Amino acid sequence: MQRAWPCYCFDRHPGPAERDVDWISADEEHVGFFSFLKKKNDAPAAAQAPATAPTPAPALAGPSTRMSLETEEERERQREIARATAAKIDEIELEMIADIFDDETWAGKRRVPAAASGIAAAAAPEPDADSLLGAEELPDAAAAPSSAPAVEEAAILYANDQLDAACLVLRASLAEAGSERQPWWMLFDLYQVMGLEREFDSVAIDYASRFETSPPAWTPLSAPGAAAPARQFAGPVPTAILSGRLDESIGPQLARALASSPSPLVRFEFQAVTDATPAGCFLLLSALQTLRGSERELVLAGADQLAALLRPMLAIGERAASEAPWLLLLELLLLANREKDFEETAMDYCLTFEVSPPSFEAPKLAAISLGASPGPTADRFLLPAAIRGDATALLDAIAAHAAQHPALVLDCSRLAHIDYAAANALAAQLRGIAGHGREVVLRDLNHVVAVLLRLLGAGGQVRLYAHKY
Repeated sequence: MQRAWPCYCFDRHPGPAERDVDWISADEEHVGFFSFLKKKNDAPAAAQAPATAPTPAPALAGPSTRMSLETEEERERQREIARATAAKIDEIELEMIADIFDDETWAGKRRVPAAASGIAAAAAPEPDADSLLGAEELPDAAAAPSSAPAVEEAAILYANDQLDAACLVLRASLAEAGSERQPWWMLFDLYQVMGLEREFDSVAIDYASRFETSPPAWTPLSAPGAAAPARQFAGPVPTAILSGRLDESIGPQLARALASSPSPLVRFEFQAVTDATPAGCFLLLSALQTLRGSERELVLAGADQLAALLRPMLAIGERAASEAPWLLLLELLLLANREKDFEETAMDYCLTFEVSPPSFEAPKLAAISLGASPGPTADRFLLPAAIRGDATALLDAIAAHAAQHPALVLDCSRLAHIDYAAANALAAQLRGIAGHGREVVLRDLNHVVAVLLRLLGAGGQVRLYAHKY
């Protein structure tokens, strides 16, 4: 795989007064931009100017002498300007080098690849003995009352399939939203449900400017063909909860995940992993590749934490190290469809092992990558991508699942569309289940649905958690 490095060129064309400047060779005085990438036996790119300016011929006394002195002063002034210009260019070049190659990671012989954008470490929450679900963060802003009237109006329009009108209402409210971010989050979710990437990017730029933070990344909530049977699956999700040390002991859990049927989706929990061995990385890599090859959809919870755990294990230039952690990280980036981060890590892998790296092939079903969520999640009930009209069969399945477990956790990571009738029926059922003393939690909601369910009365006894921006 070939990789093109960015190239920055600064052409310097000396003027008449500049030709006499005492230019110092880059090899002798300083390192020019990318000069450290040249081969040792490369010839100089151009001949150097004489080390000293030619001595002017003696001048006759009188006015011509004064003119000569003035000319010499002007030549010296031009030399100073030229030297200052060269120093400024060198300063800019060095700043560019610092931006591209981090000083800390390139200074030593051992270098750990820089963390990919969008993948960061996060501490796993401590368990809470008072809750069946473990420690819970405060409810998201989407589950709390909003001061913006447009928020509730947009949620009702969405429930009545008037998505364009809901977008217009939210877009018009942004100027007066002040520091409230909920209208922005709802608009981002609506654009992703509708597949409007250009509009999403436009609002993301305004969002970054308003709140002085990184804008959200485009992650469509409803992929093309969302109504396909695989996307409409609802029910308990086979889950492999990995914790502690990632080693040979994870084999039985992975075998159960591979044998799960008929669910088209498999969930992995990584947030409790604290350490990893090459053998454990190899087993997990094999399982993920098998599931991807069989076109099973994956939900990866805590993938950020696992990636952050793997990166210190990777050292560029150490060929004696195992390839398994490298290949596992590349698989996680591929599943998340992060092509740029994949290519950067693949180049480091190539430099280390001097072999061709794996090629990036966008997965047919990109994995759903979620942040770490507290509490046991093996009994999550997955909601389908769309819920419309009569939802009796789905509600019956939810009731049967809830009867078998002390806590009901609904996985809403794929839920993109729900109309008013279905949302009202779902809210009523959830209130009834919560009224019988069971914990009811909805995870990874899109922000519009979270507001809608709160309006329909599900926010009092039911905990609503929208996905994070």
